[in-house]
Amino acid sequence: MLTVNEIMERIPHRYPFLLVDRIVEIDKENNKVVGLKNVTINEACFQGHFPGHPILPGVLIIEGIAQALGVLVFELAGEDGKDKVPYFAAVEDVKFKAPVRPGDQLVYEAQIIKQRRNIVKAEGVAKVDGKIVTEVKFTFSIMDK
Repeated sequence: MLTVNEIMERIPHRYPFLLVDRIVEIDKENNKVVGLKNVTINEACFQGHFPGHPILPGVLIIEGIAQALGVLVFELAGEDGKDKVPYFAAVEDVKFKAPVRPGDQLVYEAQIIKQRRNIVKAEGVAKVDGKIVTEVKFTFSIMDK
């Protein structure tokens, strides 16, 4: 398990764009990660998305899954990953199945499917109360900071 401070040691994101509160599982053998995001009404995005009917923007859910994957990439790379950062190369097959609202806890589950040199293919889901709210496939390019 990684705390938010440990997450910030591994990825460059900071408030208001740090979208992972905790990593609860890293499975290096199967290239999987599970992370959490507690969604609160204090999120900056809720000031305008949408007043009186707050919904977490889908792009932020995708970003949260990607950040959990970034922690996994760092963990798999070890010391070699300290000066590297994964950048989006492609986002594909995104499906939004239900809205995410303040009070929800997002569970990000993601897995690296294939890695060749500095290109990583991955997929992930976000769940609320055990139900999938978002599905996505990613391609990342691992670059120097």
